Amino acid sequence: MSEIVTSPKPKKSFLKYDKVTYLTWFETMYRVRRFEEKTLFAYSQQKIRGFCHVYIGQEAIAGALATGIRPEDKVVTAYRQHGIALARGLDARSCMAELYGKATGCVKGKGGSMHFFSAAHNYFGGNGIVGAQIPIGTGIGFAEKYKGTDNFCVTMFGDGAARQGALHEAFNMAMTWKLPVLYICENNKYAMGTSVERTSNVQDLVKLGLGYDMPSEQVDGMNPESVHEAFLRAAKHIRAGNGPYYLEIQTYRYRGHSVSDPARYRSKEEVEEYREMDPVFVTQNKIIEEKIATQAEVDAIIARIDAEVDDAMDFAEKSEFPLGSELYDDNYVQKDYPFIVD
Repeated sequence: MSEIVTSPKPKKSFLKYDKVTYLTWFETMYRVRRFEEKTLFAYSQQKIRGFCHVYIGQEAIAGALATGIRPEDKVVTAYRQHGIALARGLDARSCMAELYGKATGCVKGKGGSMHFFSAAHNYFGGNGIVGAQIPIGTGIGFAEKYKGTDNFCVTMFGDGAARQGALHEAFNMAMTWKLPVLYICENNKYAMGTSVERTSNVQDLVKLGLGYDMPSEQVDGMNPESVHEAFLRAAKHIRAGNGPYYLEIQTYRYRGHSVSDPARYRSKEEVEEYREMDPVFVTQNKIIEEKIATQAEVDAIIARIDAEVDDAMDFAEKSEFPLGSELYDDNYVQKDYPFIVD
Protein backbone atom coordinates (compact mmCIF):
# COMPACT_ATOMS: atom_id res chain seq x y z
CA MET A 1 0.00 0.00 0.00
CA SER A 2 1.34 3.41 -0.94
CA GLU A 3 2.18 5.69 1.95
CA ILE A 4 0.75 9.17 2.41
CA VAL A 5 3.55 11.65 3.01
CA THR A 6 2.84 14.82 4.94
CA SER A 7 4.98 17.63 3.61
CA PRO A 8 7.42 18.93 6.24
CA LYS A 9 6.60 22.30 7.72
CA PRO A 10 8.78 25.07 6.30
CA LYS A 11 11.78 25.95 8.42
CA LYS A 12 11.73 29.23 10.33
CA SER A 13 14.55 30.59 8.19
CA PHE A 14 13.35 32.01 4.88
CA LEU A 15 16.84 31.72 3.36
CA LYS A 16 16.71 28.15 2.13
CA TYR A 17 16.85 29.21 -1.52
CA ASP A 18 18.67 31.95 -3.36
CA LYS A 19 17.47 35.48 -3.91
CA VAL A 20 16.42 34.83 -7.51
CA THR A 21 14.04 32.05 -6.43
CA TYR A 22 12.32 34.13 -3.76
CA LEU A 23 11.93 37.09 -6.07
CA THR A 24 10.59 34.81 -8.82
CA TRP A 25 7.94 33.56 -6.40
CA PHE A 26 6.98 37.06 -5.36
CA GLU A 27 6.99 38.46 -8.89
CA THR A 28 4.87 35.61 -10.25
CA MET A 29 2.37 35.78 -7.40
CA TYR A 30 2.10 39.57 -7.50
CA ARG A 31 1.60 39.51 -11.28
CA VAL A 32 -1.25 37.04 -10.89
CA ARG A 33 -2.84 39.04 -8.06
CA ARG A 34 -2.69 42.36 -9.90
CA PHE A 35 -3.88 40.78 -13.17
CA GLU A 36 -6.88 39.21 -11.44
CA GLU A 37 -7.79 42.41 -9.62
CA LYS A 38 -7.77 44.27 -12.93
CA THR A 39 -9.82 41.48 -14.47
CA LEU A 40 -12.52 41.95 -11.83
CA PHE A 41 -12.48 45.70 -12.43
CA ALA A 42 -12.88 45.26 -16.20
CA TYR A 43 -15.67 42.75 -15.64
CA SER A 44 -17.52 45.25 -13.45
CA GLN A 45 -17.41 47.64 -16.42
CA GLN A 46 -18.80 44.89 -18.71
CA LYS A 47 -15.64 44.89 -20.80
CA ILE A 48 -15.22 41.20 -19.99
CA ARG A 49 -18.27 38.99 -20.40
CA GLY A 50 -19.30 35.42 -19.71
CA PHE A 51 -17.94 33.12 -17.03
CA CYS A 52 -14.90 34.33 -15.11
CA HIS A 53 -13.08 32.61 -12.23
CA VAL A 54 -10.17 34.44 -10.61
CA TYR A 55 -7.15 32.91 -8.87
CA ILE A 56 -6.91 35.35 -5.96
CA GLY A 57 -5.63 33.50 -2.88
CA GLN A 58 -4.16 30.53 -4.71
CA GLU A 59 -1.09 32.30 -6.10
CA ALA A 60 1.49 30.27 -4.16
CA ILE A 61 0.79 27.35 -6.49
CA ALA A 62 1.43 29.51 -9.55
CA GLY A 63 4.61 30.88 -7.97
CA ALA A 64 5.99 27.42 -7.30
CA LEU A 65 4.96 26.24 -10.75
CA ALA A 66 7.31 28.84 -12.20
CA THR A 67 10.28 27.29 -10.38
CA GLY A 68 9.41 23.65 -9.73
CA ILE A 69 9.08 22.20 -13.24
CA ARG A 70 10.81 22.55 -16.60
CA PRO A 71 9.60 24.58 -19.60
CA GLU A 72 9.42 21.28 -21.53
CA ASP A 73 6.92 19.80 -19.09
CA LYS A 74 3.27 20.06 -20.07
CA VAL A 75 0.49 21.72 -18.06
CA VAL A 76 -3.26 21.28 -18.29
CA THR A 77 -5.79 22.67 -15.83
CA ALA A 78 -9.40 23.69 -15.26
CA TYR A 79 -11.21 26.97 -15.83
CA ARG A 80 -9.68 28.94 -12.89
CA GLN A 81 -6.57 29.29 -14.96
CA HIS A 82 -5.44 32.85 -15.68
CA GLY A 83 -2.78 32.60 -12.97
CA ILE A 84 -1.46 29.26 -14.20
CA ALA A 85 -1.15 30.62 -17.75
CA LEU A 86 0.80 33.64 -16.52
CA ALA A 87 3.08 31.38 -14.46
CA ARG A 88 3.81 29.33 -17.58
CA GLY A 89 5.02 32.45 -19.34
CA LEU A 90 2.05 33.64 -21.38
CA ASP A 91 2.29 37.42 -21.46
CA ALA A 92 -0.26 39.63 -19.75
CA ARG A 93 -1.18 41.37 -23.01
CA SER A 94 -2.34 38.25 -24.83
CA CYS A 95 -4.12 36.97 -21.71
CA MET A 96 -6.02 40.20 -21.06
CA ALA A 97 -6.89 40.55 -24.74
CA GLU A 98 -8.33 37.03 -24.65
CA LEU A 99 -10.53 37.99 -21.71
CA TYR A 100 -11.76 40.94 -23.74
CA GLY A 101 -12.50 38.61 -26.67
CA LYS A 102 -10.04 40.40 -28.93
CA ALA A 103 -8.21 39.02 -31.96
CA THR A 104 -4.84 39.66 -30.27
CA GLY A 105 -5.71 37.23 -27.47
CA CYS A 106 -3.77 34.02 -26.90
CA VAL A 107 -6.46 32.06 -28.78
CA LYS A 108 -7.55 34.96 -31.00
CA GLY A 109 -10.49 35.96 -28.80
CA LYS A 110 -12.31 32.67 -29.27
CA GLY A 111 -11.56 31.01 -25.93
CA GLY A 112 -12.31 33.61 -23.31
CA SER A 113 -11.64 33.24 -19.61
CA MET A 114 -11.80 29.45 -19.42
CA HIS A 115 -9.87 28.39 -22.52
CA PHE A 116 -6.39 29.89 -22.75
CA PHE A 117 -3.91 27.82 -24.77
CA SER A 118 -0.31 28.12 -25.93
CA ALA A 119 1.59 25.29 -27.58
CA ALA A 120 4.73 27.45 -27.44
CA HIS A 121 4.55 27.40 -23.64
CA ASN A 122 3.40 23.75 -23.39
CA TYR A 123 0.18 25.05 -21.85
CA PHE A 124 -2.84 23.02 -22.90
CA GLY A 125 -5.47 25.06 -21.30
CA GLY A 126 -8.05 25.86 -19.22
CA ASN A 127 -10.88 23.44 -19.73
CA GLY A 128 -14.49 24.37 -19.05
CA ILE A 129 -15.94 20.93 -18.31
CA VAL A 130 -15.42 19.92 -14.68
CA GLY A 131 -12.78 17.20 -14.52
CA ALA A 132 -12.44 16.81 -18.29
CA GLN A 133 -8.79 17.85 -18.16
CA ILE A 134 -7.87 14.85 -16.00
CA PRO A 135 -8.03 12.24 -18.80
CA ILE A 136 -6.59 14.82 -21.21
CA GLY A 137 -3.53 15.26 -19.00
CA THR A 138 -3.23 11.50 -18.65
CA GLY A 139 -3.20 11.20 -22.44
CA ILE A 140 -0.52 13.89 -22.70
CA GLY A 141 1.54 11.92 -20.19
CA PHE A 142 1.07 8.80 -22.32
CA ALA A 143 2.38 10.73 -25.33
CA GLU A 144 5.51 11.78 -23.44
CA LYS A 145 6.20 8.18 -22.43
CA TYR A 146 5.57 6.98 -25.99
CA LYS A 147 8.09 9.52 -27.31
CA GLY A 148 10.67 8.44 -24.71
CA THR A 149 11.17 11.84 -23.05
CA ASP A 150 11.60 12.43 -19.33
CA ASN A 151 8.99 15.20 -19.39
CA PHE A 152 5.71 14.87 -17.55
CA CYS A 153 2.27 16.48 -17.61
CA VAL A 154 1.07 18.54 -14.67
CA THR A 155 -2.65 17.83 -14.51
CA MET A 156 -4.53 20.19 -12.20
CA PHE A 157 -8.10 20.01 -10.92
CA GLY A 158 -10.19 21.31 -8.04
CA ASP A 159 -11.72 19.56 -5.06
CA GLY A 160 -15.09 19.51 -6.84
CA ALA A 161 -13.63 17.69 -9.83
CA ALA A 162 -12.09 15.12 -7.47
CA ARG A 163 -15.56 13.53 -7.31
CA GLN A 164 -15.67 12.86 -11.04
CA GLY A 165 -15.48 9.27 -12.25
CA ALA A 166 -12.93 10.25 -14.89
CA LEU A 167 -10.40 10.82 -12.12
CA HIS A 168 -10.56 7.21 -11.00
CA GLU A 169 -10.29 5.87 -14.53
CA ALA A 170 -7.29 8.11 -15.19
CA PHE A 171 -5.58 7.22 -11.90
CA ASN A 172 -6.00 3.51 -12.63
CA MET A 173 -4.64 3.82 -16.16
CA ALA A 174 -1.72 6.03 -15.11
CA MET A 175 -0.60 3.63 -12.39
CA THR A 176 -1.09 0.53 -14.54
CA TRP A 177 1.01 1.97 -17.36
CA LYS A 178 3.32 4.04 -15.12
CA LEU A 179 2.55 7.24 -17.00
CA PRO A 180 4.51 10.44 -16.28
CA VAL A 181 1.73 12.57 -14.81
CA LEU A 182 1.76 14.87 -11.79
CA TYR A 183 -1.83 15.08 -10.59
CA ILE A 184 -2.60 18.15 -8.49
CA CYS A 185 -5.82 18.73 -6.59
CA GLU A 186 -6.10 22.43 -5.76
CA ASN A 187 -8.31 22.01 -2.71
CA ASN A 188 -9.73 25.44 -1.99
CA LYS A 189 -12.34 23.85 0.28
CA TYR A 190 -15.59 24.77 -1.50
CA ALA A 191 -15.82 23.51 -5.09
CA MET A 192 -18.53 25.70 -6.62
CA GLY A 193 -19.97 26.71 -3.26
CA THR A 194 -20.37 23.60 -1.15
CA SER A 195 -17.71 22.53 1.34
CA VAL A 196 -15.77 19.30 1.02
CA GLU A 197 -17.31 18.17 4.32
CA ARG A 198 -20.78 18.25 2.79
CA THR A 199 -19.91 16.54 -0.49
CA SER A 200 -17.40 13.82 0.28
CA ASN A 201 -17.12 11.04 2.82
CA VAL A 202 -13.34 11.29 2.31
CA GLN A 203 -12.39 14.74 3.55
CA ASP A 204 -8.62 14.26 3.26
CA LEU A 205 -8.56 14.19 -0.52
CA VAL A 206 -4.95 13.04 -0.48
CA LYS A 207 -6.35 9.56 0.26
CA LEU A 208 -7.79 9.32 -3.25
CA GLY A 209 -4.46 8.08 -4.53
CA LEU A 210 -4.19 5.22 -2.06
CA GLY A 211 -6.61 2.92 -3.86
CA TYR A 212 -4.16 2.88 -6.76
CA ASP A 213 -0.93 2.72 -4.70
CA MET A 214 -0.10 6.16 -6.09
CA PRO A 215 2.47 8.14 -4.07
CA SER A 216 0.50 10.97 -2.50
CA GLU A 217 1.25 14.10 -0.48
CA GLN A 218 -0.80 16.75 1.29
CA VAL A 219 0.82 20.16 0.80
CA ASP A 220 0.46 23.62 2.38
CA GLY A 221 -0.76 25.60 -0.61
CA MET A 222 -0.42 29.00 1.04
CA ASN A 223 3.38 28.75 1.06
CA PRO A 224 5.33 28.78 -2.24
CA GLU A 225 8.33 27.08 -0.62
CA SER A 226 6.25 24.09 0.47
CA VAL A 227 4.67 23.74 -2.97
CA HIS A 228 8.01 24.14 -4.74
CA GLU A 229 9.58 21.38 -2.65
CA ALA A 230 6.63 19.07 -3.28
CA PHE A 231 7.02 19.67 -7.02
CA LEU A 232 10.71 18.75 -6.82
CA ARG A 233 10.00 15.49 -4.98
CA ALA A 234 7.27 14.57 -7.43
CA ALA A 235 9.42 15.47 -10.45
CA LYS A 236 12.30 13.30 -9.22
CA HIS A 237 9.94 10.34 -8.79
CA ILE A 238 8.27 10.75 -12.18
CA ARG A 239 11.41 11.44 -14.25
CA ALA A 240 12.96 8.26 -12.85
CA GLY A 241 10.25 6.29 -14.66
CA ASN A 242 8.27 5.39 -11.54
CA GLY A 243 4.90 6.56 -12.82
CA PRO A 244 2.50 9.22 -11.57
CA TYR A 245 2.47 11.25 -8.37
CA TYR A 246 -0.43 12.98 -6.63
CA LEU A 247 -0.46 16.21 -4.59
CA GLU A 248 -3.44 17.52 -2.67
CA ILE A 249 -2.50 21.17 -2.30
CA GLN A 250 -4.59 22.85 0.38
CA THR A 251 -5.27 26.41 -0.64
CA TYR A 252 -8.03 29.02 -0.39
CA ARG A 253 -9.80 31.40 -2.74
CA TYR A 254 -10.64 34.79 -1.28
CA ARG A 255 -13.31 35.51 -3.87
CA GLY A 256 -16.40 33.56 -4.81
CA HIS A 257 -16.37 30.63 -7.18
CA SER A 258 -16.99 33.01 -10.07
CA VAL A 259 -17.80 36.69 -10.46
CA SER A 260 -21.49 35.93 -9.87
CA ASP A 261 -20.87 34.23 -6.51
CA PRO A 262 -21.09 36.43 -3.37
CA ALA A 263 -19.64 33.54 -1.29
CA ARG A 264 -22.11 33.94 1.56
CA TYR A 265 -21.62 30.31 2.55
CA ARG A 266 -18.39 31.31 4.36
CA SER A 267 -18.01 33.25 7.58
CA LYS A 268 -16.08 36.52 7.71
CA GLU A 269 -13.95 35.03 10.46
CA GLU A 270 -12.87 32.16 8.22
CA VAL A 271 -11.91 34.47 5.38
CA GLU A 272 -9.96 36.74 7.71
CA GLU A 273 -8.11 33.77 9.17
CA TYR A 274 -6.92 32.79 5.72
CA ARG A 275 -6.07 36.39 4.81
CA GLU A 276 -3.44 36.29 7.55
CA MET A 277 -1.78 33.58 5.43
CA ASP A 278 -2.02 35.56 2.18
CA PRO A 279 0.88 34.13 0.15
CA VAL A 280 1.60 37.36 -1.73
CA PHE A 281 1.93 39.62 1.28
CA VAL A 282 3.49 37.04 3.61
CA THR A 283 6.22 36.41 1.01
CA GLN A 284 6.70 40.12 0.41
CA ASN A 285 7.10 40.81 4.12
CA LYS A 286 9.52 37.93 4.64
CA ILE A 287 11.69 39.06 1.74
CA ILE A 288 12.09 42.42 3.45
CA GLU A 289 12.40 41.10 7.02
CA GLU A 290 15.00 38.48 6.09
CA LYS A 291 16.88 41.04 3.95
CA ILE A 292 16.64 38.84 0.87
CA ALA A 293 16.04 42.04 -1.09
CA THR A 294 15.71 45.69 -0.24
CA GLN A 295 12.46 47.59 -0.03
CA ALA A 296 13.55 49.50 -3.11
CA GLU A 297 13.99 46.27 -5.09
CA VAL A 298 10.56 45.02 -4.06
CA ASP A 299 8.99 48.39 -4.88
CA ALA A 300 10.62 48.26 -8.31
CA ILE A 301 9.07 44.85 -8.99
CA ILE A 302 5.65 46.12 -7.89
CA ALA A 303 5.92 49.24 -10.06
CA ARG A 304 7.04 47.24 -13.08
CA ILE A 305 4.21 44.72 -12.80
CA ASP A 306 1.62 47.43 -12.15
CA ALA A 307 2.75 49.11 -15.36
CA GLU A 308 2.75 45.75 -17.19
CA VAL A 309 -0.85 44.98 -16.24
CA ASP A 310 -2.01 48.53 -16.98
CA ASP A 311 -0.38 48.21 -20.38
CA ALA A 312 -2.15 44.87 -20.91
CA MET A 313 -5.52 46.49 -20.24
CA ASP A 314 -4.72 49.35 -22.61
CA PHE A 315 -3.61 46.83 -25.25
CA ALA A 316 -6.83 44.85 -24.84
CA GLU A 317 -8.95 48.00 -25.03
CA LYS A 318 -7.33 49.11 -28.28
CA SER A 319 -7.22 45.71 -29.98
CA GLU A 320 -9.80 44.74 -32.58
CA PHE A 321 -12.44 42.06 -32.23
CA PRO A 322 -12.08 38.98 -34.47
CA LEU A 323 -13.67 39.19 -37.89
CA GLY A 324 -16.94 37.35 -38.33
CA SER A 325 -15.48 35.67 -41.39
CA GLU A 326 -12.92 33.94 -39.14
CA LEU A 327 -15.54 32.22 -37.00
CA TYR A 328 -14.68 28.74 -38.22
CA ASP A 329 -10.92 29.24 -38.60
CA ASP A 330 -8.64 27.15 -36.36
CA ASN A 331 -11.42 24.72 -35.47
CA TYR A 332 -10.41 21.96 -37.85
CA VAL A 333 -7.29 20.99 -39.74
CA GLN A 334 -7.86 20.12 -43.38
CA LYS A 335 -5.64 17.28 -44.54
CA ASP A 336 -5.66 15.33 -47.77
CA TYR A 337 -5.51 11.58 -47.27
CA PRO A 338 -4.84 9.48 -50.43
CA PHE A 339 -6.95 6.59 -49.14
CA ILE A 340 -10.12 8.69 -48.80
CA VAL A 341 -12.44 8.30 -51.77
CA ASP A 342 -15.21 10.80 -52.44
